[in-house]
Amino acid sequence: MARGQVRRQANGLGISAIEEQIAKAAVRQQEAAERLRRGGSLSGSEDLARLAATWAAKHAEWRRIKDLVEAAGRDAYMPERDAKSVKWDEECRDRPDGAIGTQRRERGNEVRTELGLPPACNRRVRAVAERAGLRPDELLAQLVDRVVVGDDGSVSVSPFTPLA
Repeated sequence: MARGQVRRQANGLGISAIEEQIAKAAVRQQEAAERLRRGGSLSGSEDLARLAATWAAKHAEWRRIKDLVEAAGRDAYMPERDAKSVKWDEECRDRPDGAIGTQRRERGNEVRTELGLPPACNRRVRAVAERAGLRPDELLAQLVDRVVVGDDGSVSVSPFTPLA
């Protein structure tokens, strides 16, 4: 969702405007990562880890768009000439609801989240889970347990073998 928002905002922007957005996103990413490291809290129900990941994704997308515009020698970003953007838009149209949807319920220490993944991601999660003898939600829980947010806001997971 964050990347799609950036692509919509970038439509028609030139390199200098894109560079301004990269700088803004870098600051926001750094601020969110710092707050996450310090264990700060947000007002309302917003999750710091999610905020940090969102700004990291936005920052990465702005940089990708800049690189694409420069490599193509264009004056401005045009989503229709961005192969990744076109592919992601097609995947969104393939989903029944047209967007990644989430539903969240909390009970005690347990959080239940239902999300709609793009078809390619969904197939990959199901295949890996099946190979490991797990349900998709069990695989994703193990994956989330291993997420590490770097000082720069980058999100990574070290290689691991899922346990059934």
